[in-house]
Amino acid sequence: MRSLLLLVGVLLLAHIALLFVQPAPPVPVSSTGGLDIGIVFDVGGRGDKSFNDGAYRGGERAEKELGARVHFIEPGEGSDREAGLRLLAAEHMKLVIGVGFIFTDDLTALAKEYPSTDFAGVDYALALDSAGNVSPPPPNLAALKFREEQGSFLVGALAALVGKSKKLGFIGGMDIPLIHKFEAGYRAGVKYVCPDCTVIAQYAGVTPEAFRNPGRGKELALSQYQSGVNVIFHASGSTGLGVFEAARQTGKLAIGVDADQYAEAPGHILTSMVKGVDAVVFDQITRVRDGTFHGGVQEYGLAGNGVGYVYDAHNRALIPDSVHARVEQIRRDIVAGRITVPATR
Repeated sequence: MRSLLLLVGVLLLAHIALLFVQPAPPVPVSSTGGLDIGIVFDVGGRGDKSFNDGAYRGGERAEKELGARVHFIEPGEGSDREAGLRLLAAEHMKLVIGVGFIFTDDLTALAKEYPSTDFAGVDYALALDSAGNVSPPPPNLAALKFREEQGSFLVGALAALVGKSKKLGFIGGMDIPLIHKFEAGYRAGVKYVCPDCTVIAQYAGVTPEAFRNPGRGKELALSQYQSGVNVIFHASGSTGLGVFEAARQTGKLAIGVDADQYAEAPGHILTSMVKGVDAVVFDQITRVRDGTFHGGVQEYGLAGNGVGYVYDAHNRALIPDSVHARVEQIRRDIVAGRITVPATR
């Protein structure tokens, strides 16, 4: 009994002593520096060979080069997009990225609801207030914009120089200002090298479904090809697959968009107007890591390789050296400010 009382006394003294011991500070997580990133894909998801695949590549690169932990979400329809963004914000991601203009409203609302979380919207659609002025995004939301008109200017010039016709075609998806930028730049590029050329422009619809209607794309493209058009530039998402099918059927040429789409119709894709979604996503993650992230409108154009056009072994045979040299000079002139490219029709 005496030994038991002695043991209890020792334990009691030890317990009292521990009450006066200051706990050690938590060990900081050093493996990734807490660089948790969330990315929610646009309509179509992975495998679209366009925006979503570009965002995925940018995220993968951030994992390899920056040690980030990137959480990808592929939503379904409607509220699934908002739910995906909300889930990532609630999980305290350092940065939440929505891929595509369709996320604009959801990102704006969540950025206000989670002011300590950084957000970014690829192709964020700027809104106008009642006075017609642009409404800035919340301070923790980066509105990532591309100078699509600049890349479209180059492919417009290229189409006119190799098209062997005074008629050039353009097919857009949804009839909205964002796609008007592609048309405006393309039309200006055509006119720059061929003042007497005509651009036939048509749109697949007025709802988001217009970006995934290959049947409508083929119908419009066949009509344009039959009217004397030899080259069509599309900015219409998967609707463009119908444009490519029409190009194969008629033996004519098409121009891809957002990513290199040569593989969709080998021999019939003159070039593609590409947008560096992967580079933009990686850039924003880098800024978060470095503590230099900031909200507001951020534009990426030819100068920073935000946009461009494809010229490689696949399509070189379709583009004479003299034409490539001319287009490259135009590119330099745009970057230098010697050519101003319109962004509206």
